[in-house]
Amino acid sequence: MPDLTLTVNGKSVSVTPGTTVAVAILMAGDLAFRRSVSGEPRGPLCGMGICYECRATINGELHARTCQIVCSSEMRVTTG
Repeated sequence: MPDLTLTVNGKSVSVTPGTTVAVAILMAGDLAFRRSVSGEPRGPLCGMGICYECRATINGELHARTCQIVCSSEMRVTTG
């Protein structure tokens, strides 16, 4: 299957179909998906949508759980 290309914080990332957005963010080299209220970097803990630490903005949708969403072509992802 051909790779999909999406944008993570302005960087183009190519992934295979079926890859979650959380993996694409890590492939882009970003370890902090969001910041806590006190400013601490946060990232995925559970990998199954329970902890909510993997949240990012996907195509303008705030607080999307990236470990639960499969990448699609032309997707725009922004971490905080």
